[in-house]
Order: sequence, then structure tokens, then C-alpha cells
Amino acid sequence: MAMQTVAAPPKTTLPSLIREGLAKQRDDALIERVGGVWTPTSSERALQRVIDVACGLRDLGLNPGDRVALLAQDRVDWLVSDFGVLLAGLVVVPIFPTQALDQVEYILQNSEAKLLIVDSRAALERLQPIAASLPQIVLFDSDGPDSLAALEMRGAQARTRHPDWPVAFESQIRPDDLAVLIYTSGTTGRPKGVMLSHNNVAFNVQASFRYGLGDVHAEETVMSVLPFSHIYEHMIAYGFILVGTHYYICHSPDELLVDMRDVRPVMMTSVPRIFERVLAGITGKALKEGGVRGKLIPWALAVGRDYRKAQTLGQPVSPMLSLKYRLAHALVLRKIRPMLGLDRLKFFVSGSAALHLDTAMTFLGFDVTIIEGYGPTECSPVVSVNRLLDNRYATVGRPIPGVTVRLDDDGEILVRGPGVMLGYYKDETATSEALRDGWYHTGDVGITDADGFLKITDRKKELFKTSGGKFLAPARVESAIKRSVYVNQVMLVGESRPHPLALVSPNWDLIRTALNLPANVPTPDLAKRTDVNEFLTQEVRSHTADLASFEQVWRIVVLPHELTIEAGELSPTMKVKRRVVEQRYSGDIERAYAAMASKA
Repeated sequence: MAMQTVAAPPKTTLPSLIREGLAKQRDDALIERVGGVWTPTSSERALQRVIDVACGLRDLGLNPGDRVALLAQDRVDWLVSDFGVLLAGLVVVPIFPTQALDQVEYILQNSEAKLLIVDSRAALERLQPIAASLPQIVLFDSDGPDSLAALEMRGAQARTRHPDWPVAFESQIRPDDLAVLIYTSGTTGRPKGVMLSHNNVAFNVQASFRYGLGDVHAEETVMSVLPFSHIYEHMIAYGFILVGTHYYICHSPDELLVDMRDVRPVMMTSVPRIFERVLAGITGKALKEGGVRGKLIPWALAVGRDYRKAQTLGQPVSPMLSLKYRLAHALVLRKIRPMLGLDRLKFFVSGSAALHLDTAMTFLGFDVTIIEGYGPTECSPVVSVNRLLDNRYATVGRPIPGVTVRLDDDGEILVRGPGVMLGYYKDETATSEALRDGWYHTGDVGITDADGFLKITDRKKELFKTSGGKFLAPARVESAIKRSVYVNQVMLVGESRPHPLALVSPNWDLIRTALNLPANVPTPDLAKRTDVNEFLTQEVRSHTADLASFEQVWRIVVLPHELTIEAGELSPTMKVKRRVVEQRYSGDIERAYAAMASKA
């Protein structure tokens, strides 16, 4: 079955979109905190800086097609550098600032980057073990000759000598030229370089913002929190610029709640993990306060979820549930939205991973809409997305204009359209496996409903079969478990086993509060406690009780530490490296299954 939408936007380049967006005059086109104070950059100043960076890069001797790597936290300088690289006819190589050093070294060598732009001396110090592999460096936070400011000054001087350079650079760029070489984080093996052309990304920006994100308009206030080094937020940044918004940049997820209250955005993109953290924060604060609020707020959130879920799914809403909802809304729920700085929010957009329906319904309970979309890096990235007035929860929407989606015989999602990558850099084998007969094979498994809305069920390679012969989709079960505010991270195992087992990294702050545990006891010791294990086991059992019997989880392993990127357990996009984690905790897994068998 194939799903197709209307025609794609005409071919173009990213510098063309950037110029079009920054030509819309506004004094606060880009805004970020500088010294704790929100500081604007005008569209005129931003474009001047972009042009100076482009001229500076070419004056350094870089030629069209040369790669420039960008490893930094989100900030205005990141966007200016990215845009400048593209305007110069060069190729940007975004690298996550949290990427493991061996992978940073591989990306720099594989991409043959001629220049690396880094944000700080501290970040550069972290790279010292791979110093021999580093190309020429430009630093955001420097006042020396290696600074971004010095590069811009060099570009300004070059522009006085060559006033035709900016137009000449742009006139030489073709829509099908390579623009972004972005390496998939991968949960196994080395990252692959995804080659995206100017038109791949430019198409995706225009199609996505005309379709699912078309409710965002010029002069409205928006905010970014996800890393620009991820193609999801990278594309969104171009869209916000093109639309002509007042674009606020949050430097870190740790600053998100404070920034949201200051900015009061009308739209923001996020990932399920951040939504889950927001709910955990609301609940955790209430539990720590104790008393009436400690019981009232969790009760109100649950009532709001149940009411909105029944309403959304077309189920009967009992008079008692309606009464509870009116009471919960009056006492608690109506206050949450303004408290979070979301009083002007039209909608959140969720992507990158599956969003559980209960999480979305809890937000809807306090009148915050989340629309969900889908797309891999190889598709620039958006394939499908819901729309504010056509939002079907528990799906990732319908294909954006110009994209065709087809389900293979085994349910794998195949994609065709202008956003599909040129291929994998220096990897013809992987390219030929992924691009076959004009279709990109995503590796994701999905289904569609009668109206063409797509639902992702799991990763094709992550499905496993229990000893009872049942195929189990771990993401579905993990998503159900993560509804618990007491669960921080979870990974399911169970290949060729009679039942699935969950490895759980708890939300220790809430666990300490709920069980009245001492604050000075380290988490490895807490993980061994019987009361902690029993409490979390009950949480996991209750949150998988509504699944099929073979999906229900009856035993867990409490992890002593949070899974981290630094330990090699997570990819830079926070996806669990299943093989690594399963091998690392193989002893705990075997002991847990042995205990299950002894009680059978």
C-alpha cells in the first residue's frame, strides 16, 4: 500500500532559503542568553555575520565541496557558522558535542574535514586525546586569531577586496550539491555518513512547514532546545528562519523550564524523553511538598489523562469521570500551562522516538497539544507529521507533500521523495542495501489506518522472539513502562526467553521521596535494596498490565547507574545501545532469569 501526497516544492538551495528568511527585517531574529540576559541579534546583523563567515572561510583557502565540522552546544554562533559554511559552497559536518572521542576521530578522518569549529577551550581540551587527528580549529569563545570573531573580521576584509564574492559563491551552488554530511549515531558499529544535498534539506523544510508546521507564522515566538547537530532540529532551525519568527535558543535542556517561562513560545520541537522529564518534575515537586498537594497533583494528572484519553479515542466518558475532570481542572490542571510558560503555546512537536499515548494525554489533560511526526536522518528527516487541526494521536501523521510511503510485505516502511539522501559517504555497500528500486528502506516497521495515518510499531532489527514463539517489539513495552514517573530509562531483553525482562534505571530523586530513603546513600547501594526492587517491580507490572500477556514484564533488574553516552551505553541521540548494555549486565540478567525459573 502506498500513500502519496501533493507535489513537492521546486528545487532550491539552503543559502537561498536562509537569505529569504533573513531578508524579513526584525530586530530580534535570533535571541539567546548572554551573561544570563536575553540578547537579540537582528536579521540584518545575522546575515552580515553569515556572509563574513563565508568569505572568511574561502579566504582561508577552502574550496567548494570542502568539509567543515561543527562541534558545539546550541547558540547563535552555531547557526551563523552553519549558514556561513553553506553560503561558501562548503559542506557542513555536524558533530554532537557529547559524541565519544573515538567516533569524533572517525568522523573527522572519514569526512576529511579541513576545519573544525568548536565552542570553547574546555571542549577543545576534551579533544586532546585525538589531537593528532584534528584539522585547523576555530573557537567561538576566544579572543585570539583562532576565534570566530577573527574569522568574521577576515571575511569582512576579504569582502572589501572582493565585493562580488557572496553572490559568486551562491551562484555556483546547485540544488543537488552535497550540503550536509551528517553521521548517524548508530546503536552498533561505526557511524555512517549520510549525504544530504541542498535540495534534500530545503525540500524538507518547505514541505514540512507548509504542511504539519504551517500554523507557525512570521513574528511569532518559537524556541529550540534539541541539539542543532541532530538533523531534526537542524531542519527546524532553517524553517524558523525561513518563516521569519522570533527565534529563541535554549542552551541546554537543564535550562528549559526557566527558559520556557521567560519566552512563552507558540511552538517548540522536542523528544519524548523531555516530555517525560517535565511530568516527572511536576510530580516530583508535589511529592516533595507532601500533604494535600502531594496527593492532589498526581491525582489530577491521572484524571486529566483518563478523561482526555477516553474523549480522544471516542470511548464513553462516565458522569463520574467528567465530574472528576472538572474538579481536577479547576483545582490543578488549568494552572499548569501558565506555570510552565505554555500559555501561548499552539503545540509541541514530538519526534525521534515513540511517544506513548498516555504521555500525550497527560499533557492534553492540562490543555497542551503534542503533534507527533516521523523521519530518519536519511530522509532529511521528516517523512510524515500530524497537523494541529488534523491530529490523530498514537500515529505519526500522513506523509508531507512530495513524499510517498509504502509498506513492504513484512511491514517495513519504504520512502521515496526529494528528501531521500544521496547515499552513505564512501560506503557503496550500505548505500545499495538502503536504496533499492528507488525506495529508501528505513528499517522501521509500521502500519497505516484507513485514512493513511502512519503508526510506527518498532525497528525491524530490534524485534525479538520469545521461547514461546511470540515476536516482541521492545519499544512498545519500553514506552509503556516509561509512563511511570519513577522510571528514568528502561531496556527490554528476552530473546529466546520465556518472558521479557526489564533493565530499569530509576528516577532516584522520586524513589528516595516515595520510600523515604536517606539522601546520603549512593545509588549502587540503593539498587540492591529489596524495597526499591519491589516498588519498581510493581510499577513496571502495573504499567504493562494492559499489554498482551507475552509482553507483560514481571521481573526487573535495577541498574546502579544511569545509562550514559560517556560510558558507551547510549548514542548521542540518547538511543540505547542494546548489545552493549545487554553484555554489560549479562550477569544480572542471567541471575534474574535463574530466579524466575526457580519460582516457576
